[in-house]
Amino acid sequence: MRAAGLSVLLTLAFCAQASPQRPAPAPSYQPPAWTLPTPAERAYNAIASRVDGTAAMEIVRFMDQYWRIAANPGFNASVDHIQQRLQAAGLTTRTEEFPSPARGWDYQIGTVAFADSGEVLLSRDRDRVSLCINSFSTADDGVEAPLVDVGSGAASSDYDGKDIKGAVVLGSASAAQLWQQGVQARGAIGVISTAIAPYIRPDDPRQFTSSDQWDVLQWSSVPYDADRRAFAFKSSVRAASSMRERLKAGAVRLKVTVQSTFYDGPSRALIAEIPGATKLNERIVMVAHVQEPGANDDGSGCGTLAVLAAAIAKAIRDGALPPPGRTLMFMWADEVAGSRNWLTRHPDQARGVQYMFAMDMTGEDTTKTGGTFLIEKQPDPSAVWVRASDPHTAWGASQVKAESLKGSLLNDLHLAICLRRARDTNWIVKTNPYEGGSDHTAFGQAGIPSLLNWHFTDRYYHTNLDRPEKTSAAEMVNVGSAVATSAWFLASASERDALAVVDLIAASAGARLALERRLAPTEHDVQAAWVKWYREALESVRAFPVTGTSQVDAKVAAAIRALPAVATR
Repeated sequence: MRAAGLSVLLTLAFCAQASPQRPAPAPSYQPPAWTLPTPAERAYNAIASRVDGTAAMEIVRFMDQYWRIAANPGFNASVDHIQQRLQAAGLTTRTEEFPSPARGWDYQIGTVAFADSGEVLLSRDRDRVSLCINSFSTADDGVEAPLVDVGSGAASSDYDGKDIKGAVVLGSASAAQLWQQGVQARGAIGVISTAIAPYIRPDDPRQFTSSDQWDVLQWSSVPYDADRRAFAFKSSVRAASSMRERLKAGAVRLKVTVQSTFYDGPSRALIAEIPGATKLNERIVMVAHVQEPGANDDGSGCGTLAVLAAAIAKAIRDGALPPPGRTLMFMWADEVAGSRNWLTRHPDQARGVQYMFAMDMTGEDTTKTGGTFLIEKQPDPSAVWVRASDPHTAWGASQVKAESLKGSLLNDLHLAICLRRARDTNWIVKTNPYEGGSDHTAFGQAGIPSLLNWHFTDRYYHTNLDRPEKTSAAEMVNVGSAVATSAWFLASASERDALAVVDLIAASAGARLALERRLAPTEHDVQAAWVKWYREALESVRAFPVTGTSQVDAKVAAAIRALPAVATR
């Protein structure tokens, strides 16, 4: 019996090696092949040849000097620098000011060292963003305090039997959790957090060089607290390991020196426009956010937006492209807050916004960051019903209700134009369902069709290692060429262009519904949601052309009639 059983196992093992059983890859949505209408192709060629990747990288490097928070000097210097570049490119600009949602902050010194040896564990020079936002200054010559390791530090029980008052707390919980438990509840003078997002994975050698694994940390913030005037740091594996090794031998004292500054000035938004020649009060809006300290996040979005605006302006000036029919608006501001402020302060202009593009982390060198270019779609049924064909990113899904969905042509049209760029450059273009969190959220909540151009998952996201060497000029040219082409086409479409877009939307509907029937043939409610979405997307084409709709209305009606009826249970 044992021999027979062993023989069977050996046979099975041999068969498994000879023909391994691997799960079949999940089917994915395959967008229909589509040839750009002649005006869009003309725009693409005129713009792509003028998008300046070198100029985009110069903006990235300039912004990388600063920790940029609304109202602080680095934020304002970045706004001024981009404005100068735009004006040099012949664009008319203006700045607007509004109350900052939080106090501006920056720091000049943030050092943690062993008190006895002076060995520096964390510093601005080396770790760049290790001091948490809203940390207060120490005395000029620093402060000495005992170090207490609380393990996680998220739960009250982690502090049992430990003298925290006047100490610096080291834990793996978030800086905010350590702050609440250590500083606010127990009187610690500061905290050091090793928390890091799971997709960063500093313990995975497949994702990092040895230096990266030891030295990566994610920046963070703590609540503004003028009464306690405490501080918080984020720590790398290297620094935390050094502290814990010393604690094994006995008590450890740290010397911490912080020099930080708070700012009470306004938040600023920079706006440039190319006026529409036909429908001046209708707008296509593109937004990049200035705040955050990263080169990719969002120096690359700011640089990409600046050079695509300059490319469109130059193409028009050179006679390679006519002025847009609708106004093109470009804005650099504090993320989400700046967009909401503009929408609130300019209700008449906001009502005229037809479509919006957010530009966030648009320039990643994908070979280094591990991310890929993504179009985060305007909410469609893939944001409500999870499908392996439309995976969410590590950022995670948002709560989207089916009844809130409203179809438009934006998702499929922008994807088709990005794929046109991909044919020239082998650029990898993917999509993800709506997740939210950037400026497209604010415009989407105002009922405006909006999507996000970005890269994820990124092993350097929100870390001290998000630097210019992780940014690609070629990637910014790819994104800039595609977004600029989409924006100009949306601003300038003729009736003939609209007829072509009806064909695109109808073909996209057919491809999506075929996939849904393959994935879940009995889920008629999901199929019905897609039919409704594409019916509305086709309806949206009626307002697409700048002039003329006589033929469009008839073609839209015919395409809607051709959509399949789906029986819901």
